Amino acid sequence: MAGPFLSAPQRVEDGWIDYNGHMNMGYYTVLFDRAADEAFEELGLGPAYKAARNHTTFTGEFHVRYIRELKPGDRVASNFHLIDHDAKRFHSFQELYHEDGWLAATGEGLTLHVDLSGPRVVPMPEEIRARIAAMAQAHAALPRPEGVGRSIGIRHKG
Repeated sequence: MAGPFLSAPQRVEDGWIDYNGHMNMGYYTVLFDRAADEAFEELGLGPAYKAARNHTTFTGEFHVRYIRELKPGDRVASNFHLIDHDAKRFHSFQELYHEDGWLAATGEGLTLHVDLSGPRVVPMPEEIRARIAAMAQAHAALPRPEGVGRSIGIRHKG
């Protein structure tokens, strides 16, 4: 794997545009979520996994940084960079790029592996952990994305 996982292109829908004439903040998360679903399928964590095991993933935390506004009809794709993982969760970072090459937003998430019979967070089966470890190893060779682990706050000068 030469780079982070890259999603299929997506289009900004007209109904996502707010009164300021750009995409409402909530729909950035929709785009990131749809793109992550593609990466999760690659990891073996898609709908078939849920149906077979009654296990799935839940988002424990997700942070979005809005870099540049998106407008109706814009086409974007998101990469998915696996930063860290353990037996029950993984940390990912996504970048949402406009088809013209500029960065629109970043999304950073902590995903939990969940047994729906509880529901409760449980370790992933070995075959899933192996796939996650392989992706993490491939991504470890990549430069760390700018913005990973950023905190929010007002930075005072002086």
